[in-house]
Amino acid sequence: MSTHRDTDHTFGDQVVVITGASGGVGRATAWEFAKQGARVVLLARGTAGLEGARKEVEQYGGKALAIPVDVADPVAVEAAAEQAEREMGPIDVWVNNAMNSVFAPFKEITPQEFKRVTEVTYLGQVYGTMSALKRMLPRNRGSIILVGSALAYRGIPLQSAYCGAKHGIQGFYDSLRCELLHDKSRVRMSMVQLPALNTTQFGWVLSKLPNKPRPMGKVYQPEVAARAIVFAATRNRRSVWVGFPTFKAIIGNKIAPWYADYVLSRNGYKGQQTDVPASPHRKNNVWEPVPGDQDTYGGFGDIATRHSTTLWLSMHREWVWLIAGVLIAVLIIGLTMD
Repeated sequence: MSTHRDTDHTFGDQVVVITGASGGVGRATAWEFAKQGARVVLLARGTAGLEGARKEVEQYGGKALAIPVDVADPVAVEAAAEQAEREMGPIDVWVNNAMNSVFAPFKEITPQEFKRVTEVTYLGQVYGTMSALKRMLPRNRGSIILVGSALAYRGIPLQSAYCGAKHGIQGFYDSLRCELLHDKSRVRMSMVQLPALNTTQFGWVLSKLPNKPRPMGKVYQPEVAARAIVFAATRNRRSVWVGFPTFKAIIGNKIAPWYADYVLSRNGYKGQQTDVPASPHRKNNVWEPVPGDQDTYGGFGDIATRHSTTLWLSMHREWVWLIAGVLIAVLIIGLTMD
């Protein structure tokens, strides 16, 4: 972790709530908001990870409040929102990021495991949005970010529960965004669709695979996702796609889903496993957090990139279109003069 502070203070003194903030994307997102002087409320189950994230937020120049909470419990989420406003002030941004998953063929997943993934990954975002809107709608301001995935559009083998939850989030978001537009609400919403990331989930996700799980395809560091989330919180864009693999998965599935079925049926099993056998004593966080501070990064830093050209172009698309328009105009003028 770097202690460099950003000079942008868009979120200075604003209150930002982040679920799943004890590690991975949530923790990296807390850093980005903290650089801008935000008051960051960290929600997660693991107290050790929350404490580590709290210290880092303060090192980056933000203020932090850590609240242990299971996002699958709507009563606990609402209580956390009340505490956040009581101790930090009115909530300006709510980031729904918490997730868990099961890596296994569907036939090997129990009903209880599938339900748990759905409750955390899908309903956790619903409950968070409910608590955020309860406070933002009367004030007619605020920003809610749903953290999605390319897998919200294109399911892959061995992650049926997670893919189903992300598809559910996408449908929920479509519906709610229409309602906010109908009501002419000034509360902003956006969904950030992520690629494979080098996060800690591959170390603690429940896996029934013979080898250790790994992110599939091109891998990005969690800071890339964090930058996209912070950017989305400043805009009212319908969605932000992160990384070329996300574009390829979403657009490719719209054009030829049958081809994606074929490719993933051949490559999806091997592509999500390393060559290292899994330990029979491996711990997972489906029901309880893994003990200790799991930090932010997974074990794939050697293949992960810290930059995304497609994200940069998306974040600066107004300038991209302006430059493209100027170049086209110059070309047209040149042709007419010949």
